[in-house]
Amino acid sequence: MKQKRQLKNYRERRDFRRTPEPAGEEHGRRQGPIFVVQKHDARNLHYDLRIEVNGVLKSWAVPKGPSTDPEQKRLAVATEDHPMEYAEFEGVIPEGEYGAGQVIVWDTGPYENITEKNGKSVPADEAINHGHLAVWLEGQKLKGGYSLNRFRRERQEQWLLGKMKDKEADPQDDLLTRQPQSVLTGRTLEDLRNGKETKKKE
Repeated sequence: MKQKRQLKNYRERRDFRRTPEPAGEEHGRRQGPIFVVQKHDARNLHYDLRIEVNGVLKSWAVPKGPSTDPEQKRLAVATEDHPMEYAEFEGVIPEGEYGAGQVIVWDTGPYENITEKNGKSVPADEAINHGHLAVWLEGQKLKGGYSLNRFRRERQEQWLLGKMKDKEADPQDDLLTRQPQSVLTGRTLEDLRNGKETKKKE
């Protein structure tokens, strides 16, 4: 029942008779939490960061995308929770539908919640409620520590996404330009716009 309440906003915004996006079903937990970053060319090109918490994907729209440079803090606007099935969604949302445009899975992998307060671990849902979440990502592209810090409460909360100073940090790496393709299919947004069929990467 909790997942149904969490996904109410997501489902109300979409007509699943038209959009290929998953409606989402209730299901048990996976073996270890995951994250996903989807590259989404809607009204404006942006990247959607999604982190599994309690059976749904907590989501933020990151207009400039994640950075590997600890000095670069990126705006991340909180959006509605998405179903776990969305982690593998890739395709074209039709015109007239919420978020119309092309979507690819730019990166995905397991993550670990490393949030602490006064030397004690803080559960991910509590960390988000309190406005500070620290995670360690083990993606195919993004690796190492990242933090999300809320700085403004509005209708859509505004956060800052930043890379931690660790061995995976690289101020010189323009990862978004160097690796524009999907980690699931190898396709780019241009491939989707040109109607290229899904083909799993070898």
